[in-house]
Amino acid sequence: MIRKFFKKNSKNSSRFNDFLEKYNLPKPYFATTRKAVSRGLFVGLFWGFIPMPMQMGGVILTTPLFRFNVPIALATVWLSNPITYPPLWYLEYLTGNLILGRDGIDNIELTMQWFQNHWDDIVIPLYAGTAFYSTVVSYLIYLLVNWLWKRSIHNERKEKKSN
Repeated sequence: MIRKFFKKNSKNSSRFNDFLEKYNLPKPYFATTRKAVSRGLFVGLFWGFIPMPMQMGGVILTTPLFRFNVPIALATVWLSNPITYPPLWYLEYLTGNLILGRDGIDNIELTMQWFQNHWDDIVIPLYAGTAFYSTVVSYLIYLLVNWLWKRSIHNERKEKKSN
């Protein structure tokens, strides 16, 4: 499982520790514990769902507030990218309309004038859906990763006892 990969490749690497010391990087932000990894996924997904530029900057701004695995959070932000933006934002827009009890916009025109006239009809449902996915889905993934990690440890201990 992923826990075994981190366990095998991170703590015992003297090159990695030398790299952290050379650039004076704090070790807790590179920890591969259950809490650090699951928090990193939570933070990365939280910022990744938000339609804004510089999502990685959001991760960096969150860094002093929580201890989490920063590289995992930065990599997770990239799940939303120029290829995945349109379907993700459309899903967030539809979810926002559902949450707000609105109907979607019909007769869409791809002109700047049309977007200026309908800006509030697009942005408010979009960010309502964004709030849902940023909090609820990110938290569910956080819980799932914690559960899978604990289950992995439990299964590993059960195997050792049976041998």
